[in-house]
Amino acid sequence: MQAVVANQPGGPEALAVQEVAAPRPGPGQVLVRTEAVGVNFIDTYHRSGVYPVDFPLTPGGEGAGVVSAVGDGVDFPIVGDRVAWAASATGSYAQQVLLDAAQALPVPEGVSAQLAAATPLQGMTAHMLVDGVSHLESGQTILVHAGAGGVGLLLTQLAVARGARVITTVSTDEKDTLSRSAGASDVIRYDQLDDLTAELPALVRDLTQGEGVHVAYDGVGKDTFDASLASVRRRGLLVLFGGASGQVPPFDLQRLNRAGSLFVTRPTLFHYIADADERAWRAREIFAAVADGSLDVRIGARFPLADAARAHAALEGRQTTGKVLLLP
Repeated sequence: MQAVVANQPGGPEALAVQEVAAPRPGPGQVLVRTEAVGVNFIDTYHRSGVYPVDFPLTPGGEGAGVVSAVGDGVDFPIVGDRVAWAASATGSYAQQVLLDAAQALPVPEGVSAQLAAATPLQGMTAHMLVDGVSHLESGQTILVHAGAGGVGLLLTQLAVARGARVITTVSTDEKDTLSRSAGASDVIRYDQLDDLTAELPALVRDLTQGEGVHVAYDGVGKDTFDASLASVRRRGLLVLFGGASGQVPPFDLQRLNRAGSLFVTRPTLFHYIADADERAWRAREIFAAVADGSLDVRIGARFPLADAARAHAALEGRQTTGKVLLLP
């Protein structure tokens, strides 16, 4: 079968398609014929060596497809079932993927393979951000960076559904329109600011009668962290859930005291879906919302499997909106 392989850490050019041996399911495993693969920022962290992994590496922890074989002891899923997965399998940039049967997420009727691959990781991430990492309530105001990104669009919709007011940051006219269509009440163009660290908090506080936001959700990282911290109201929360611009360096915890007894957390989805019941609950709620149309999942770009390097370059260059998919 074909799979995307990086033989050593590096830039997007490290990714290339190779012919590799097709896997076989062992006890408790299923083999899935991959129909679509989700591309996520964590894949770029693995490829570049920001997060330590073993090489040669086939990236990817998210996708959807049809079960083609099952190992011993597997009662569910069965051959022919449509399943998705997120943060539970490695090597998803391939035509076939091995998956622990217990990690398989059933895909409901009415959800296409591409939507099924685009939903789990970013959808459950957005779900944990509003119900787990924080517990958003009606009347609260939040700041969401990269409001037109995959997580940003989903997070905005989920927050608005809870009655929250959403302020987002974006970089283009197109992204401004997309963010507002997801429910953002105010959109800040950070590309039009001369000094992001000083000007963004001032704009946020102008929009919140000087108080700041209850929660700032920051998946950008190094470039926005200081501005996010200065945008949070007294006893508010900063959720750092990614580092698209680079990792945030260590900082003096006394800054939290001076800024108003603030809270900061650095969550990862793995810790919010490690429990089987919690994982099933989050996936069920997200897929149900996609199936009934109450949650719009935007697929912003599709690339053939052989163009994985181009997909990574587009994602890291912030040239995409919504979800990026590879199609084997």
